[in-house]
Amino acid sequence: MVKTKICLTLTGKTLQENADFVKKYSSHIDIAELRVDHLDEAEQLHVRKFPSMINIPCILTIRRVEDGGLYDSGEFSRTALFGRALAFADQKPSKNFAYIDFEDDFHVPGLLDSAQAFGVRIIRSCHKFDGPIQNYRKKCLEMRRTPYEIPKIAFMPQNLGDVTQLFREAGGINDFDHIFCAMGNLGVPSRILASKLNSFLTYTSPIETKSNTQDIGHIDPITLTDMYNFRNIDEHTRIFAVTGYPLKVTSSPLIHNEGYREHKLNNIFIPLCSTSMAESFDFANEVGIKGMAVTVPYKKDAMELADEIDVEVGEIGACNTVVHDFSQWVGHNTDAGGFFEALAEFIGDKKLRRRKVAIIGAGGAARAIAYTIKEMGGRACIFNRTVSHAKALADQFGFEYASLDPENAGLLDRYSDIIIQTTKVGMNSEDVPNRENNPVWFYQFKGHEYVYDIVYDPPVTPIMQVAKQAGCKVCNGYSMLKYQGYRQFKYFTGVGYDEELKPE
Repeated sequence: MVKTKICLTLTGKTLQENADFVKKYSSHIDIAELRVDHLDEAEQLHVRKFPSMINIPCILTIRRVEDGGLYDSGEFSRTALFGRALAFADQKPSKNFAYIDFEDDFHVPGLLDSAQAFGVRIIRSCHKFDGPIQNYRKKCLEMRRTPYEIPKIAFMPQNLGDVTQLFREAGGINDFDHIFCAMGNLGVPSRILASKLNSFLTYTSPIETKSNTQDIGHIDPITLTDMYNFRNIDEHTRIFAVTGYPLKVTSSPLIHNEGYREHKLNNIFIPLCSTSMAESFDFANEVGIKGMAVTVPYKKDAMELADEIDVEVGEIGACNTVVHDFSQWVGHNTDAGGFFEALAEFIGDKKLRRRKVAIIGAGGAARAIAYTIKEMGGRACIFNRTVSHAKALADQFGFEYASLDPENAGLLDRYSDIIIQTTKVGMNSEDVPNRENNPVWFYQFKGHEYVYDIVYDPPVTPIMQVAKQAGCKVCNGYSMLKYQGYRQFKYFTGVGYDEELKPE
């Protein structure tokens, strides 16, 4: 396993702006990459001086549009810019570019000779946006024409299986420097676990310009080093993950990784976006992941694919935690216990004392919540757009059920002591509440209701906005995430999270 370097990709419009980024993130990075194609046109003429403006090695990159960049002025102009940046080499290597990125099909003998004469290493890159490479070693050897060249392969995976194959092949490639990267949300594990790919470096972006590289999945260097403990990942690091789809936002890594640091455990918890639960298990087996938190939409699939499940999973019919134990995957459910603690904290009582509860949705989270409401002595009605799903869940726990539509506003009112929103409707939505982002848009809140939304991003969801304006007590789902995460932590590590270490 190599010690992968952290590269900061600079996509600011001016050289000074980019130099300031290097200074800000200097303690978190090893190398910088100047993306000349993002510079203002006037600034591009002065790139030669940039290495002397910073204190770390720098890669010169002028990325073409067809390779995911912005440069569209033609190869003649681009070749001239490369030549200008290499010209008048300084005797002090630190004042020259340390690396230069040429695409696999870009061959200009004069530039190659100049780079070698000035001691500039060539990164020979291949960008593939329609899927993976079939044979990574073979492709690298074809690209690497001299011992001084570093082959780089970046591809956009179509599914997690493509990323699994990269890890499967890359583990045995350790006899020459190379850079491997799976792009996009599916490829995030290749950036955090780059050392397992024996990758020479992993790319990051400043928080300030992260939108420029959002689509290809860059992480900012502070998150990479501080949250994911990147510099301390080694062959003994135990890996855990949260898996689901699309998994664009999750606070689970923050909770678990903070616990690992406080307990001084050589563990890491990563996001694992996956197009199926079966692919998540396949990736976990290949990389050596020891446990996974499971989120939408795979809680039922996880139950069916696990080698063994505990009693609670069987009763609830959903699995949100799997642990690799003695060569098999064991399924657990921590949603129920986590929700119990969160709801008891919210309403100030561990018993519902026959309060009437409306459960919005009938998915995996709703199953755990229905189980908890039953255990706490409450009566409930399941409201869901697909009535058959609502009926199946209601029948399991002896509750009522109804379709989620205006015709049942009166029934919702009768079960409105506590309204629990369990769907992903409203997730990531900061728009004004409307029919699309508020699942009970037709309901008129009276002000007496307790409203709990398991969504936690945004902190105040559309349904919470409407309820709060009516005088209701509201709560988002972070408390449930937190408490169920503490239970997962115990399953994963055998150690209690410790009340004193709980994040605020």
